[in-house]
Amino acid sequence: MLVNPYLNFSGRCQEALDFYQEALGARVLFLMRYKDSPEPMDPAQLPPGAEKMVMHVSFAIGETTLMGSDGRPGQTTKFEGFSLSLQPGGIPEAERLFAALSQGGEVRMPMGKTFFSPAFGVVADKFGVSWMVYVPQPMG
Repeated sequence: MLVNPYLNFSGRCQEALDFYQEALGARVLFLMRYKDSPEPMDPAQLPPGAEKMVMHVSFAIGETTLMGSDGRPGQTTKFEGFSLSLQPGGIPEAERLFAALSQGGEVRMPMGKTFFSPAFGVVADKFGVSWMVYVPQPMG
């Protein structure tokens, strides 16, 4: 069984994808816009211009697949009560990813050494998604 996060970006999905591709090296695996749906959409549910919105996307960051969409037109989403955790290969990469995610976002805990990690920080990106950047303590 897999559990994949599904993120609704309130009309900013393409912008989020572009940001994650630049900041995290995300790769789009599949993308469908409302206009590309194999079944016609009910015009009452799609305001004019919504046909260009992202109906569904699968994208990979490292070995993890996330999914998302623009959400339903007019729907507002808040990302609360969870964080996505990034575990880069070392401190320099952690610092780079943290800085990239911080652009236009909010640092909630600056990157620094803790009792459980040589580099740990928490940031909400410009879309409101919370990220924990974590380098594991060396074993031994």
